[in-house]
Amino acid sequence: MALTKRDRAILDFERTWWQETGSKEAAIRARFELSTTRYYQLLNELLEETDAMEYDPMVVRRLRRVRDRRRRSKFGQTSVGRQPSR
Repeated sequence: MALTKRDRAILDFERTWWQETGSKEAAIRARFELSTTRYYQLLNELLEETDAMEYDPMVVRRLRRVRDRRRRSKFGQTSVGRQPSR
């Protein structure tokens, strides 16, 4: 699937959002006219796209690591499919 202009804009935004004034949520609403929930749904879909990896591999890898770390933390796993030892 080829990236749309909005897909590229989302990846570009993730590369530089901290340089903007105000909150990330406000910038998402202003720039993309999306709720933050919908934005993150689209972003997570993008992270699985080969074209997104080709467009900006550093951002995609970083965001995948962050996402995976949060998932492991949320579900109490030390690595994929393994429970922490007690």
